[in-house]
This record gives sequence, C-alpha cells and structure tokens, in this order.
Amino acid sequence: MKQFGTPANHTSREDENVTDLLLERHRRHAGVPLFELRDEGGSFRPLTSTDFLLRVQELAKGFIAAGVRPGDVVAIMARTSFEWVLVDWALWFSGAVSVAIYETSSPSQVQWIAGNSGARFAVVESTRHREDLESVRGELPDLEKIWVIDDSDLGALADGGSAISDEELEERRTSRRLADVATLIYTSGTTGRPKGVELTHANFVDTSRSAVQFLGEEVLPPGSRALLFLPLAHVFARLLHVAQTLAGATTAFTPDTKNLLPDLAAFQPTFLLAVPRVFEKVYNGAEQKAITGGKGRIFHAGADTAIAYSKALSAGRVPLVLRAKHAVFEALLYRTLRGAMGGKVRWSVSGGAPLGDRLAHFFRGIGVTVLEGYGLTETTAPVAVNLPWAVKPGTVGPPLPGGAVAIADSGELLVKGVMVFKGYHENPEATQEAFTDGWFRTGDLASLDDDGSITIIGRTKELLVTAGGKNISPAPLEDRLRSHPLISQCIVVGDQKPFVAAIITLDPEMLPTWLKNHGLPEMTPAEAAQDETVHAALQEAVDSANESVSRAESIRVFEVIDTDFTEENGYLTPSLKLKRNLVTKDYASLIETIYSRPKQEQPNKD
Repeated sequence: MKQFGTPANHTSREDENVTDLLLERHRRHAGVPLFELRDEGGSFRPLTSTDFLLRVQELAKGFIAAGVRPGDVVAIMARTSFEWVLVDWALWFSGAVSVAIYETSSPSQVQWIAGNSGARFAVVESTRHREDLESVRGELPDLEKIWVIDDSDLGALADGGSAISDEELEERRTSRRLADVATLIYTSGTTGRPKGVELTHANFVDTSRSAVQFLGEEVLPPGSRALLFLPLAHVFARLLHVAQTLAGATTAFTPDTKNLLPDLAAFQPTFLLAVPRVFEKVYNGAEQKAITGGKGRIFHAGADTAIAYSKALSAGRVPLVLRAKHAVFEALLYRTLRGAMGGKVRWSVSGGAPLGDRLAHFFRGIGVTVLEGYGLTETTAPVAVNLPWAVKPGTVGPPLPGGAVAIADSGELLVKGVMVFKGYHENPEATQEAFTDGWFRTGDLASLDDDGSITIIGRTKELLVTAGGKNISPAPLEDRLRSHPLISQCIVVGDQKPFVAAIITLDPEMLPTWLKNHGLPEMTPAEAAQDETVHAALQEAVDSANESVSRAESIRVFEVIDTDFTEENGYLTPSLKLKRNLVTKDYASLIETIYSRPKQEQPNKD
C-alpha cells in the first residue's frame, strides 16, 4: 500500500478550542479589520476584531441567558452572511454545538437534520425559514425556540444577556476542549439520507493552524482580503473562514451570487475561495463577450499564450519569445480579465470537483494562481492542496501537515490525520464502515506521485461497468463537458450497457450570447435542444472530451434535454454535486430509449 505523510508543524494544547483562534487573531492582528460590511449606501465599512469580539460576547451571554447549555445543539439556517459567522462564534463562546442547515433545504430535510442532531434551538434568517421549521415542529420534540435574524432577534438576545457576568461567559467558553464536538455538518446525501459528521474543536484548530502556518505567508498574509460567497453551511467555506480569521485576513460576504461581479469590483479581494463552476463561468463569459465584441481571435490567442506560459513556468523555463507575447497580452487582455474579479486577486483555492488542466494553466497564466485542493466533510475540508511554490495542475497536491494518505489495493484513497472527523452522529455502524485499520475510507479512487501529489480519478460508487466488463469513471468526462459554454450539467451513463452515453443540459445564462455569436436567432433551451447547429457544437464538445479516454470509455451517443439539473429541482445538492441515483431513476425511460434503438442506429462498439 503506497503511502505519503506530511509531518505536523505545530502542537495544540488539550484545553484549547476554536474560540482561542479568534482571541489569537485579536492579539496578533488587532490593527487589521476582521470584516468589511456593507452599509446602507452599499459601501464596505471595516469592523475591527475588538468590535466583533464585543458583539460575539454579548450574543453569547444572550444565548446563555436564554437557556443554551454547554454541549447543546443549535441549528443555523441562513445564507452566507456576517450574521451567520456572528452566531457561530457566539455559540462556540457559550459552549454550544452548532449544526449547519442549508437555507435552501426542504422542510423534510430540515426535519431530518434538526431531529437527528437533537437541536434544542435554531437561528434562522427569515420568516420563510421559521415557517419551514414550524411546519415540521411536531416531529421535533427537542426544539424549544426559534430566533429569526430578519426580525432583529439577535439584538434582543444580546440585550437579554446583560445579567451574565464576564466570569460566567469565560467559564462557558473554556468548558470545551479539543476533543469535544464543535459542530455537526450533514453530508450532501447523494446516495441516501445525510449523515451527521461530528467535527471536533481539534479538527478546526489543528487543520486551520496547519494550513495557515504552511501556506499563510504566501497565500494569506496578514491584511489579505477575502470575499466569501460559498455556503457557510458547507465545510469548505466554514473551515476557510476560521483559517482566514486566524491568518489576519479581512473578510467580506456576498449572500447572493447574482451580485458577485459588482461585489468583487467594490471589495477588491486578494484571495478567493471558489468551486470549478465559478472559474468555468468566468472563462466562458469572457470568451463569449470577446466574440460578441469581435475580439474572439485576440481572446483565444491570449488564452493559448497564458496556458503555454503557465506550462513553461512548471517546466522551469519561459522562452524569451513567449515572455514577450505574454507581456503583450498582459496589456491587451489579462489585466481586463483580472479586473472582472476585482483587479487584485492573486491566489484562489478551488475544491469540490476537478478544475481541469486547461483552466488551471489559463488562470495561472493570466496572474491568478488557482490552488486546487481536495477534501470531504469528514476531513474538515482540506486533505491536500497544491503548493504555491510547486503547483502541479491536474493534481490536488500533497497532504497538509499533520495528514497522511495511502492508496488501497482497490485504488481507494485513504486518509489519516488532524483533519479526520470523530464519527457519524448516532450512527456507529456507518462510522465503523468508514474506517479500515485506522484509515478513513474516502470513497474516491486516486493515484499518488512520489512527491505525495494526489490525482483524483473518481468515486468508487460512481464506477460504471459496461456489458463488456470495462470499468469507467464518469467524472472526468462530465467535468470536461461542463467546461463548454453551452453545457450546464451532464451525466454519463452506461452501467451494464454495451456502450457509454450522456445526457446533457444547456446553460440558460450562456445560451443567448452563444446563439448570437453564432448567428442564430433567440431560442429557448427546449428549442435549442432540437437545433442542428447546437447539436453539432455539442458533438464537438463530446469529441474533445473523448480524446482524454480510450475508445471503449468514450461517449458514443448523447441526448440533450430541455430541463436543467439544479438544486431547486432536487437534482443537485447544495454543494452542486449531482444526485446520480435520482437522475438515473427519473430519466430511466430516456436511458432505456438510448439503448433500445434498432441496431443500425446504434454506434459501432469496437
């Protein structure tokens, strides 16, 4: 079994907890604003760590006065916002355990998470969220009180804690130790009911300190500016917020991604946390805009130059001619592209799905290095990340300090270390199944380079086995297809079938611009799904994706449907993962149609 580990770079005290990281930030970087918040005029205004600590302590006293006890579970259901993190830190100061619920969750999902976690209290953003909870309250015997952020309940809570002394608050804050559970985060539930992942204070403290001490000076030095727009209910954004706090960064929030571009321009971050879909949309949007403006050739030449430049950096030598071309496109193109992201972004961390070599090299070549990483809810987000001084596009880098990885004989990636969770809440059977000889089984297939860099191949549960016995991981093909500007989502099928096929959905945001750029009239997604020119473009995308695999693994047939796979219609999780089982169930008749056509209409299976 091939293994690789990175030694720990610090030692935490057993009596510490997450709140010590906020206090440490205040001691070391009091002069750097902890947050910048939008005022009524839309401008960003700084909030110091002194002011934030005061608000956290007041709200924590309010929770204590309201009956929140050490170890009590309190649900948070809201969009990414300052109030989300204020409540989170205040609960930790009061000794409570927070449980994150996506604000888009259905009442039945809310019922399962609040009920399974045993939440006594809940803090929700809006009246709608309260109504969702109230509609299932009969199934939640432990739930005593719901506070609504939009109803100014947080202010009333803080006022109600005036009788709680500083000494009592400090006793509550220090009652939690490294080994205690800090939060419950439920898995995305792509293959069944979500499981409650118990993440300890040690998981957050040690993982944050490992990342900041290892990468902070290069990627997140004190004074860095980070715009957070991913859901705080997801472990990825949650851990990065804690790490940003410790590192001395200034954080701002974008609750609605529809405002992402203007917020980037106004806040001008130096660091971004994102998922591959964000980078795909930035690239595709810029490309289509350039084509519309008659500058398509310049854009494509500049993109090719950026990719070549990044590859030359990886090789250790940039030829003089390439360096000169890069300088020309810096003035013509790259500065404008960085401007669309605020103009000052230098580093970004991407996770959740593979980014792809081409996009990784492209963004690095224009001056925004995307450090692709890998992790799961069960690993407090990061297991591994590309190193700024040794970026290897196509890999997710080596394990962070305090972590180790191994490749099982089956090809599955195994993990040990400070980031690995305590267990699944009230589910010892699932916890036991998740470990083998002390290693956490990630469920991902991977390979491991000699320098420890990990390449993710796909999910073990998603493997397709064709009728000819060929094992196929659908994720690489799907990721390549989703990079095309016309394609929103896709699913590759073919389990126990004679060949591989795909179902594709069109991107409704990009479709109008693409049609205009190709001299086509306006169409709805349903009309475009039947258009020959659109089909020809999609065939080119499929052919390009097929170049990355063998003939037996290639997509022979694809179908375009007029309904997208979205979180709203239940086909994507809140973290944008495809609910593969649900899609294949609901589209079983279409899949059967693909494979039941007359033999003369089916592809050659050689």
